[in-house]
Amino acid sequence: MTASLRLAAAYDCGVAVTDPVSRLAAALTEIAGAPVVLERPGDADHGDYATNVALKLAPTQGRPPRDIAADLAAEALRRELVEAAEPAGPGFLNLHMSDTWLVAALGEILGVGESFGAGTAADPERIQVEMVSANPTGPLTVATARNAAYGDSIARLLSFAGHDVEREYYYNDAGTQMERFYASVEALRRGEEPPDDGYRGEYIAELASLPGDPVPPMLSRIEETLERFRIHFDTWVLQSDVESEIPEAIALLDTYEHDDAVWARTSAHGDDKDRVLIRSDGTPGYFAADAAYIRRKYAKGFDRLVYVLGADHHGYVGRLQALAEMLGHSRNSLEVLIYQLVHLVEAGEARKMSKRRGDVAFLDDLLDTIGVDAARWYLVSRSHDQTIELDVDLAKQRTQKNPVYYVQYAHARIAGILRKAAEEGIAVDLDAPGCALAREERDLVKRLLEFPVLAAEASERRIPHAIPTYAIRVADDFHRFYHQHRVLDSENQKFRLALCLATQQLVARCLDLIGVEAPEQM
Repeated sequence: MTASLRLAAAYDCGVAVTDPVSRLAAALTEIAGAPVVLERPGDADHGDYATNVALKLAPTQGRPPRDIAADLAAEALRRELVEAAEPAGPGFLNLHMSDTWLVAALGEILGVGESFGAGTAADPERIQVEMVSANPTGPLTVATARNAAYGDSIARLLSFAGHDVEREYYYNDAGTQMERFYASVEALRRGEEPPDDGYRGEYIAELASLPGDPVPPMLSRIEETLERFRIHFDTWVLQSDVESEIPEAIALLDTYEHDDAVWARTSAHGDDKDRVLIRSDGTPGYFAADAAYIRRKYAKGFDRLVYVLGADHHGYVGRLQALAEMLGHSRNSLEVLIYQLVHLVEAGEARKMSKRRGDVAFLDDLLDTIGVDAARWYLVSRSHDQTIELDVDLAKQRTQKNPVYYVQYAHARIAGILRKAAEEGIAVDLDAPGCALAREERDLVKRLLEFPVLAAEASERRIPHAIPTYAIRVADDFHRFYHQHRVLDSENQKFRLALCLATQQLVARCLDLIGVEAPEQM
């Protein structure tokens, strides 16, 4: 996020945002007769907010942009929307807000409380997010953990926006990989080495020492790890249970026979080629199971299906959306979110990992080393389309060099201030400040006001990494304010305590949206 964060009116970001800044943008839009997008200038001397709408209007109005900006400024002042407004540069409009407006905006944040920025979905949907869904051939790995952290953060953002969200895990308990898994366990039980293409590692030996089917204890371990990682699934589905529904699903598709196999005509629905449903030997292909599974999902009444898949699944986007369309649903009602790989870096060197060799970083080991909070933070701190290099040495530090610690420390510091105020019998009750607001106070209020639009866009665009980035900016602004101004026993004590409380609430909300705890003490 830059100093000139884009702050859009509700119609511009496609969501029902009704915060003070969006209302200001909407009022200016009414004046201009064109969408107004507000930005925060890098230099506060140039205004609290600015817009280039006059530059966009100039070609259609046939007037100089500065003249249009001057007219907009005059009307904004006449309507008392701003304290001051003036044209700048080739035709920008700079807007200055009064202390009274900022105090009222802070009061609105506190009045709404934990719901500030929530419920922005213009058309709430029933959405299923299917994530992780790793084969039960071993414990969850760090690579799979990114799927979990990213998918769960998406689900949290969607819920916060007002959607009805279900989390589902799909166990592929059939197929070649499972056969190799079983063969590896059975080989160890016979006192032999696993097959060359099998699985190795201590966990295989542990499973071999147990009687019976090795899958149930593997499933239990996976589910325990996910709960530890603060991810709770609403439903669990086994591929073996879905396979019985394949004939019914195929009957609904546009199919044809070729080379003794049955094909789905997915190329007619945006896929790059047709897909095999039933192989020439009469056995169903993987795509047949996909068809049955998607049919089952829609039958449960979901408006939107979201798949979270790894980088090696790019080819699935077209085929799954084609299936949705062939089953009578909009292809856009099925989303496939692709995330890139995770590389662990320790002592400055990247670790090479292979699940089959047993040389792999398991999620539980990572949690033991850096903790759940750091793991959740780092696994969503970068855009999903970028590879992550997770610096284990930095992630386990409890210093302000570690961004998750830095943000949590802001929350804990505020908690300490509020505890001291309570001990002294001082209630947090927003009142008019005793003197003009300092730049650091104004900057912090404006930063908090960015949250509704940012959270809405993070939900709409499926970009949870925007949340930790924003949280760092909030912590930056708070620490700058804290180091420059005394809170208790100051002329602006009531206002500053209220500002601290609002900041604490938003920091806690940001951390919760990515599955990180907000500690009261550190």
